[in-house]
Amino acid sequence: MNQAVSGGENTRLIVLISVVATIGGFLFGFDSGVINGTQDGLHQTFRSGEWMQGFEIASMLLGCAIGAFSAGRLSDRLGRRNVLIVSAVLFLLSAIGAGAAASSALFIIARVLGGFAVGAASVISPAYIAEVAPARYRGRLATVQQIAIISGLTVAFLSNYLLAATAGASTEALWGGYAAWRWMFWMQAVPSLLFLALLLTIPESPRYLVVKRRKDEALHVLTRLFGGAEAQAKLAEIDASLSTDHHRPRLSDLRSKVTGRMRPIVWVGIGLAIFQQLVGINVVFYYGAVLWQAVGFSENDALLINVLSGALSIGACVVTVLLIDRIGRKPLLWIGSGGMSVSLALLVVAFASGSLVDGRLQLPGSMGTLALVAANAYVVFFNLSWGPVMWVMLGEMFPNQIRGSALAVAGAAQWTANFAVTVTFPILLAAIGLAATYSLYLASAIISVFFVLRYVRETKGKELEQMEG
Repeated sequence: MNQAVSGGENTRLIVLISVVATIGGFLFGFDSGVINGTQDGLHQTFRSGEWMQGFEIASMLLGCAIGAFSAGRLSDRLGRRNVLIVSAVLFLLSAIGAGAAASSALFIIARVLGGFAVGAASVISPAYIAEVAPARYRGRLATVQQIAIISGLTVAFLSNYLLAATAGASTEALWGGYAAWRWMFWMQAVPSLLFLALLLTIPESPRYLVVKRRKDEALHVLTRLFGGAEAQAKLAEIDASLSTDHHRPRLSDLRSKVTGRMRPIVWVGIGLAIFQQLVGINVVFYYGAVLWQAVGFSENDALLINVLSGALSIGACVVTVLLIDRIGRKPLLWIGSGGMSVSLALLVVAFASGSLVDGRLQLPGSMGTLALVAANAYVVFFNLSWGPVMWVMLGEMFPNQIRGSALAVAGAAQWTANFAVTVTFPILLAAIGLAATYSLYLASAIISVFFVLRYVRETKGKELEQMEG
């Protein structure tokens, strides 16, 4: 603190408040992963049919799309930090409600609330980090969000395993006579409360405060972060970027005043959001065990492969933290797209060589090995590039005036695409087979290479006030 007051950047404070924001990413991952261990308990308790049980599982994703869209707009009205506080409360209510639900309808309501929180955290956490961090290491701090997401998934899987093992099964009674699957949801209350408590200790985004004409508060925050002299200069830069247009941010700002059409930068953001999902990554996250059992691995082997994929994902994200502010965002994106294209092509070749035995796809020994290696290479390339970099770019690529509105649209597009890919995979698997389904993801990966090279602009090293749209 004293360092900032005397004139220097308070790097420790910047890192600490950025880490607090990434707890939203951890809860994003935990909320997405906890459902995997509860499905037997849900079926036994609610006796839902296949369609309804599928909706119980996927309902969170609908809430995510609505939450991402609403959060971007609300953050322009209430502030970045305040929207994160709302998301922390919703995470807490969802955890308690899902675990205590006495009916399928109440469970779905609780999960949709959790979806609102996930959607909000997915877009506002990286945006908040981008708005408080210096340009030279902004990408590294924002990339930690992806590590937090994967860590949340891993902790949820581990928590589910330990609770089920302690009770004997997810459907058996645990503490207080409540089934273990209910405690799986209630465990999320712990990080939710921690997130809420820590959010009360961090400042509001200074760029939001300038937009709201609260310059004295913005100067105070900037002084805490960067010191007195630098704070005055940054305040002037932020104010200058808004000097031509002081009206309250609104969705209509996304249209060009000259042509009346959507600004090109917004279309690029939507493209980044959609391509991140069209390459099929959540098929690995949500259907990993099903996928590997479909190509002949045992259930235990399939679960071990998922653990391996998670470890490789975290390792790839660590590499991204080291590279993103050195080589830039755009090179990581096209390298990732190229690597995913090659990996997915090898997967298609492997899956196409298989044959159906008792309704299950069986691969020759060498092709099973090829599929395993290619799938994990695909996971590495995704988490080296599109996984973290897309969120980093959405948080920093838009001009100050339209950042909240553009995040709302791009975030909603990302979660809608996520829902579409998740829901259609089992349908495509049954209708056209694994090889043809993965050919669609391959086509998206190939197209994404050209999309990045043609339309994406580098943001490395640029202050947010330099972003043009």
